[in-house]
Amino acid sequence: MSYMDQSKYSADLLKQGNKQVFLSNEEWDKIAVYLMGIRERYRENIIIPATVAPVQIKTNEEKMVEGVMESCAFKSIMSCVLGYGLGAAIGLFTSSVNPDMTSVDKKQTAREIFREMKMTTLSYAKNFAAVGLVFSAVECSIESYRGKTDWKNGTYAGGVTGGLIGLRAGVKAGIIGAMGFAAFSTAIDYYMHRS
Repeated sequence: MSYMDQSKYSADLLKQGNKQVFLSNEEWDKIAVYLMGIRERYRENIIIPATVAPVQIKTNEEKMVEGVMESCAFKSIMSCVLGYGLGAAIGLFTSSVNPDMTSVDKKQTAREIFREMKMTTLSYAKNFAAVGLVFSAVECSIESYRGKTDWKNGTYAGGVTGGLIGLRAGVKAGIIGAMGFAAFSTAIDYYMHRS
């Protein structure tokens, strides 16, 4: 329809006066409901494209549990517990392979060996738990602040964790610890994402 035809059509509509030519509000509402649907959405009407695994919509309880498990507090506590277990295993292995012979004159008994193994195991377990807790808390905080999940989070968290651990021995040790732990975290992150 050309511009002249449109203007002639508009003029004809204006001349008709009170005669209703346009749709009423109720008719527009019916058209809108037909095109867009009703406001209430039922779960059965949601269409989710199929992937490799079967698709299931999560319940509110599942969403709540997932939210708790993805929180920084839960991740930190879980890293602490797993670090404690891993440290205990490494400490037990280390103490059994390389027993500490403090005095040569004293006869070593099974009780003393087990006590030494217990002390070494607990020492390793506490250290690994502390490192796991601090690293996980710092990484989760950095990730939440940045809003990104990439290799930089682990590098920054490794730097902060290594710096805090090394700072007990002085500033120079803190700087070296930060650089070493950051490099180690970056290498591990690179290896994990490559495979």
